[in-house]
Amino acid sequence: MAGVIEMTARRRPPSPLLAGMRDRAPGLVGALVGGAVAAGLGLASFAVLVMMLWITSPYPDSGPGGALHTAAALWLLAHGAELVRTDTLAGVPAPVGIPPLLLLALPVWLLHRAARDATGGGAVDGDDGTDDGFGEGVGVVEGIARVVAPPLVSARTAWTGVVLGYLAVAAPAALYTAGGVLRPSWVWTGVCVPLVAVVGAGAGVWSAYGRPDGPLRRLLGVLPVGARPLVLGPDGRPGVALRAAAAGAAVLLGGGALLVAVSLVGHGAAAQAALLRLTEGWSGRFAVLLLCAALVPNAAVWGAAYALGPGFALGAGHVVSPLSSAPAPFLPPFPLLAAVPETGEGRLVHWAAAGVVPVAAGVVVGWVVGKGAASGERGGTRPGGGRDAVWPPGRTARAAALAAVLCAVVLAGLAALAGGPLGVAVLARFGPVWWQVGAATLAWLVLVAIPTAVTVRAWRCREPQTDGPRIGRQREEPAEGARKSRRLRKGSRPGRSWFTHTGIAGVAGGDASPADRDTKPRMSPPAPDAPYTSYAPFDHDALRGLQGQQDATTFEPYDFLPADPAPEPSQKPDTP
Repeated sequence: MAGVIEMTARRRPPSPLLAGMRDRAPGLVGALVGGAVAAGLGLASFAVLVMMLWITSPYPDSGPGGALHTAAALWLLAHGAELVRTDTLAGVPAPVGIPPLLLLALPVWLLHRAARDATGGGAVDGDDGTDDGFGEGVGVVEGIARVVAPPLVSARTAWTGVVLGYLAVAAPAALYTAGGVLRPSWVWTGVCVPLVAVVGAGAGVWSAYGRPDGPLRRLLGVLPVGARPLVLGPDGRPGVALRAAAAGAAVLLGGGALLVAVSLVGHGAAAQAALLRLTEGWSGRFAVLLLCAALVPNAAVWGAAYALGPGFALGAGHVVSPLSSAPAPFLPPFPLLAAVPETGEGRLVHWAAAGVVPVAAGVVVGWVVGKGAASGERGGTRPGGGRDAVWPPGRTARAAALAAVLCAVVLAGLAALAGGPLGVAVLARFGPVWWQVGAATLAWLVLVAIPTAVTVRAWRCREPQTDGPRIGRQREEPAEGARKSRRLRKGSRPGRSWFTHTGIAGVAGGDASPADRDTKPRMSPPAPDAPYTSYAPFDHDALRGLQGQQDATTFEPYDFLPADPAPEPSQKPDTP
């Protein structure tokens, strides 16, 4: 630890409201208050939005109480809870179970922020820390030792307090929602809301402690020992397989969103007609556009499912896929549903557009894995590693297969969240089937990513076809120019000239004497104490006995560079 400067990391200052509450009630009570404030802020955000739309609506069907009931129902729906609509035309309650995935970001962010502020310690500015667990630690980054101060509240206390405080507000909100038109399903509410609270608060506490890799390694204990470094690297950063899976999921979701956008542009007239038919006032159209924006992540998942092959359901028994499109005949008008292909068999353009997305995802996954396999565990070859750091083809294939499995799990989970029922009978199933999406993702990536990863690894590990160095190797035979210079050009005559081509390494001249043509160039041995030189010494005797000619051969410039002059011979050569 010599030459290391110790520096105490300052904590990020929490928000003034939470800071004042924690000063009055530190510990568990402060965490409880933070969780309750996070839930209250989420409810207030939805209430403000719904009340604004209700005020501007030209046809308010209910009073402020109905608007507040709707806001609380949307807040529960954002957590993934299923709602039940009671005022249907048939009089039969209809479930509403498609949660807009964009709305989920608000409660997760509020929980993350509340848990991080309730903990009150950790690394500077929430950056990556070097601690192995939740506690004190010293991290060394670029020659600076960072002493992480102990947090004010322990991780378990902060996490428990935030979760309990959040649920303490969610339970009355669910009871209040039960008196409105959209009533919560108690089973889904009892599962989804606590799950979101647990995950969001846990992420906040983990971030407050500098994102240590100890909890992640304990979670990875279910994996084989050889697969764990592929998911989480030795330095706590994502491994090669995890990075490749994330890249593949991003390509699939991005490609799905692109397919939806292109289809919406192609069916722009139908989408506009659906918007105008659904509502007449500008406030209602604004509300429909906000709902479409909140459903954009859902549409990206549906597009990815369409590109992978299984497609998605638009009603029970009605599947839309690249092979065929059979949506339900009486669907409600909605702008995003206008992007669905026409009823009938799929055409070549549908097959091509859908097939490009999973192939591109497989190529990206294979490229990331192959690049990591050719350069070792991390993004570059470690000093001194050389070729020993290169993975064998078997490990490269296993890493690509693991990345395919992780990407399939992610897509299956998103498919399960992006769909749900919108009613009974025909409307009981909307969206992709999660296990079909996961199986299709695994099949595509295994078929494409593994060969791509092995090929990229072999390409990056190929031997470079380069010539040896020209400088630093002592020549023992006459150079090419010396052999070619013996052939005089037509019209040339022997004699001295201002510029002569290279004859022997370190000798300027043309042709040597006939007696010296079959002998190797004479080189004086170096002195015992002289340093080793990697090129031939200069020979003064050969300079006087050679005659210069000019020819068309190419000469090497470095042959003109002499070494240190060798000792002068004891006898001078005879003058001709």
